[in-house]
Amino acid sequence: MIIAKFLSSFTPYFDAVVQFRPLPHDEGQLLERTLCGRKLTTEDPAVVDGECGEPERAVAVLLNGNFNHSLDIQGLLEELKPALNRRSRVVAVIYNPYLRGLYRVANALGLRKGPPPTTFVTRRDVEALALLSGYEVVNLRLCNFPPGRLTGVGQRLDSFLAALPLVRWLALSCVVTLRPILPEAGRPGLSVVIPARNERGNIEAALKRMPELGCPLEIIFVEGHSSDGTWEEIERVRAEYGDRYRILSAQQRGKGKADAVRLGFSMATQPLLTILDADLTMPPERLGRYYEAYAAGLGDFINGSRLVYPMEGEAMRFLNLLGNIFFAKALSYVLGVPLGDSLCGTKFLSRKDYERMVAWRRDFGDFDPFGDFELLFPAALLRLGIVNLPIRYLDRTYGSTNISRFRHGFQLLRMVLVGLVRIKLK
Repeated sequence: MIIAKFLSSFTPYFDAVVQFRPLPHDEGQLLERTLCGRKLTTEDPAVVDGECGEPERAVAVLLNGNFNHSLDIQGLLEELKPALNRRSRVVAVIYNPYLRGLYRVANALGLRKGPPPTTFVTRRDVEALALLSGYEVVNLRLCNFPPGRLTGVGQRLDSFLAALPLVRWLALSCVVTLRPILPEAGRPGLSVVIPARNERGNIEAALKRMPELGCPLEIIFVEGHSSDGTWEEIERVRAEYGDRYRILSAQQRGKGKADAVRLGFSMATQPLLTILDADLTMPPERLGRYYEAYAAGLGDFINGSRLVYPMEGEAMRFLNLLGNIFFAKALSYVLGVPLGDSLCGTKFLSRKDYERMVAWRRDFGDFDPFGDFELLFPAALLRLGIVNLPIRYLDRTYGSTNISRFRHGFQLLRMVLVGLVRIKLK
């Protein structure tokens, strides 16, 4: 079943899939074929509440055709919301509203089981209903195309057709994922990971410019084979500022920013994580904006965007700017989410969601030496809800960039193609 295969691209990284109020004619095949360690059905929101009782649990609530047999979709979503936690997602399978006549003909010819759908909603309808009910649409995937069903070619043809303009709207079904908008109850602690290679002149400034966030703050420096005394400077400021912050430090054995971020995140003890590049081109003072966006429940993955405000001086050369725009657009197409900037170093998420990303990466494989795509890919696939937060990109005040525009540009292009083949067209 094509829809089950699509759901199984992300449900293994949830703690449970709960099918809520299956329709009378639903034989349970979709849930049965969807991969997850724990699966159950229920009519009772209290059971969903029990599954979501621990805030760290990620639960997918499946609504298979419910929207198309409901006279009050908003009421259904509002009834569910109090039972959900922040990591829960509502996954609704709905029929294509532009093919409503086809379903009636299929019923009349006996080609389709169950009563014909009575309610049809467009994408705009779903977005409006989600907003009114306190949710956000984080993914909408068209699937189940007639050619795939008739020829038996299956998932790969289905994915290819879903990627084609105009043709994609001939899908029989779509799967919509809704994220409940739930603010944090308190002020959870934050671990700030600062990868640093040849950044000695910026280490103390990173601490001096760290904003007061009103939460426990942990700062983790990860030094990577520097030749300018960066490690010695990290150890100096760790001793000097240790009464102000909890400061940890480590030296990489591997190479590259991705390796540094993984090491820093593995050392983190606070529930929230973020990255601050040691070049300070993303102003440390702006970390409060990321924190507040997350705390308000506006997104579960806050992604910095340098491409909105005018940049300071020579912060980004023209060819680099063109490359950043290209990769943001290309990755938006591949992942099906609007990305303002795919290569801004600062990203903000929860430690629990990062643990799910690590599980995804073990299955997908290591492919990203920079660390941006290996966070963005699973953030989109796990339906975290990506929010682009504009910041003004500043000039360096010390050192020089470690980026080679052409060599690294080809590596980034290769990673986009990996995503196209293994995610978009899979």
